[in-house]
Amino acid sequence: MSASAVPAASAAELGAADRAPFATGPCPGGVEEEEEEDGDEALLGAGGPGARTPQEKLLHEARLKAKAKRRLRRTSSRDSARESLCEGAEPGAEPGSPKGKAHDRRSRTGKGRGLPKKGGAGGKGVWGAPGVVYGYQEPDARDPNYDEAAQGDTVYATVVPELEEGELEKNVQPMVLEYFEHGDTSEVMELLRGLNLGSRKHAVPSLAVALALEGKASHRELTSRLLSDLVGRVVTPEDIAWAFDKMLRDLPDLILDTPEAPQMLGQFIARAVADHALPLDFLERYKGRVDCEHARAALDRAAVLLRIKRDVNRLDNVWGVGGGQRPVKHLVKEALLMVLEGSGEAPVAMMVTLLKVLWETGLVTLDQMNRGFQRVYEELGDISLDVPQAHGVLERLVERCFEAGVITRALRDACPARGRKRFVSEGDGGQIKQ
Repeated sequence: MSASAVPAASAAELGAADRAPFATGPCPGGVEEEEEEDGDEALLGAGGPGARTPQEKLLHEARLKAKAKRRLRRTSSRDSARESLCEGAEPGAEPGSPKGKAHDRRSRTGKGRGLPKKGGAGGKGVWGAPGVVYGYQEPDARDPNYDEAAQGDTVYATVVPELEEGELEKNVQPMVLEYFEHGDTSEVMELLRGLNLGSRKHAVPSLAVALALEGKASHRELTSRLLSDLVGRVVTPEDIAWAFDKMLRDLPDLILDTPEAPQMLGQFIARAVADHALPLDFLERYKGRVDCEHARAALDRAAVLLRIKRDVNRLDNVWGVGGGQRPVKHLVKEALLMVLEGSGEAPVAMMVTLLKVLWETGLVTLDQMNRGFQRVYEELGDISLDVPQAHGVLERLVERCFEAGVITRALRDACPARGRKRFVSEGDGGQIKQ
């Protein structure tokens, strides 16, 4: 036997031994291996192993070694798959199958009952659980596919958010400071209507009074007038009451900057009651319920002012400010009071001349003139307590004004008649007291 025949025979036996263990099992790669062997035999020639050249023998041995390595890898992969099935893996799920763990929709955290997420209605591209019927849904204007033309008429509304506490102070404080310059309450009301005060309406009068306490007497007069004009238009009397109640509680802090704050706050309360900006029973609510000495001082000051004046309508000069800052109806009223407190016919004649000039030049309108006289009519009873001859002087003044064309006949007829004449004591000689 030649030396070249031994390796060839060993190689043939090795190939037969390698094919024996896998001949009976299902192996998809077996057919390919047989085809490769047939191809090798065809390349080596029909002369058999003995006719191979040394180069062909080396090539054949390399092919056999590579084939053995491929079989060893396939065997190890099959064994690992069998072990995973034995440990409880899902039967029928191959490693490369789409039903493997990578595509399993069950929870991987180890929690839950292992059911699909959202009952099978979740996941990308899923419209919902099977069998679910959705009803009609109103279109959303924020939807990118929203078609405005298909929705009919569109109504646009401006929504103003309610002001926060810090924003309210930032908006209202400059407004009040500017009001101290021009004194126009109607402008302030228009600006306030543009704000959504919501449940913080009471903060407006509270802030205005706090600024007036640090200002001048004219600022306090303007603030009292502002509170009177805001009632019924922007705020209610209860809102004003809430504001003053808060300021009474804050008096210990207010006196640090304004030592006379209790007295001035009492004057604010009295003026607000006189202007019907506060309920008439505001002071009654605090009887026996105030522990703070500063709050008691403010309430006592208000009670004294209301009691001294006998009539809440006579607190117009509580701040000592008059002149051009007062409304015209108040100026006409003051002019008439000056005549009633005077003596003789000279003040009456001079006042008739003044009122006629004001009327003819248009400085005083008919409505303003009528309101001034009516305020005097209403307070004539209290005026007579201090000026006994007020009825007689007023009758002469009204008659002269009517003759000069300053007032109407209806206003002249509305003048209160003099009280019932009565006899005085016998010591007066039986004269009739006027």
